[in-house]
Amino acid sequence: MAKRGKKYAERATQIDRMRAYAPQEAVDLVKQLAFAEFNETVDVHLRMNVDPRRAEQQIRTVVTLPAGTGKQVRILVFAEGEAARVAEEAGADYVGTDEYVTRIQDGWLDFDVAVAIPQVMGKIGRLGRILGSRGLMPNPKAGTIVQPDEIPDTIRQLRQGRVEFRVDRTANIHIPIGKVSFTPEQLMANWGAVMEAIMRARPATVRGQYIRRVTLTSTMGPGIRVDVGAAQDLRG
Repeated sequence: MAKRGKKYAERATQIDRMRAYAPQEAVDLVKQLAFAEFNETVDVHLRMNVDPRRAEQQIRTVVTLPAGTGKQVRILVFAEGEAARVAEEAGADYVGTDEYVTRIQDGWLDFDVAVAIPQVMGKIGRLGRILGSRGLMPNPKAGTIVQPDEIPDTIRQLRQGRVEFRVDRTANIHIPIGKVSFTPEQLMANWGAVMEAIMRARPATVRGQYIRRVTLTSTMGPGIRVDVGAAQDLRG
C-alpha cells in the first residue's frame, strides 16, 4: 500500500472513522480538508450490492450535472458528410472518421468523450480494444451513438456536464460531482442528480440493500464515509 504524505495524514485525523456523516457534512468536510495546489475533483464512490458478472445487474447510464463538472471536455465525433458538418457547427473539437481511426491506432487519445453516428460504427468497431478499456468507445447506453440530428443536443449536454457512470468488476461505481472550488450548494445539487440516476438504474433482480457503502473524497484527500440512507434520499 502506498505511503501517505504528512498533509494527508494530518487531515485524516480530522475524520471520525467510526461515523457515517450526513451528505451536507461530508461536502463541507471534503472542501475543508482539500490541500492540493490544484483544483481537486470531488468524487462519490459507491459499493453496490450487485453481481457485475450477471448481465441483468450491470449498471450503466448517464447523468447531467446541473452545476457542470468544472472540466473542459474535449469531444470527438465520428461522422461523415452532412453529419460531420453538423458536428463541426455544433462545436465538436474533432470531427472525422478514417483519419481519427488511424490516429487512435497510432496512440492518439487527446479527447475525453467520443460520439458516433450509427452509419460509421462499422469503421470504428476495430477501436474497441483501445477505447473500450478506457471507457471511450461510443455506446448507445451511454448516449454516445446518436442520429445525425441528435448531435447538437448531445454536444450541448456534454458541455453542460453530462457524465457516464457504470459499475466496475468489483461492484463499485466512481462518479465525479465537481471541483473543491464549487460551492457546497453546487456540489449538493450535482450529488443529488447522481443519486437520483443511481436509484433509477436499480436492476430489477437486486434483492435487499442496493447500496452498501458511500464514500466522498477529493483527488488527494481522505475518504469520508457517508450515511447510506441519507445519500439515497438525495434528489436532483
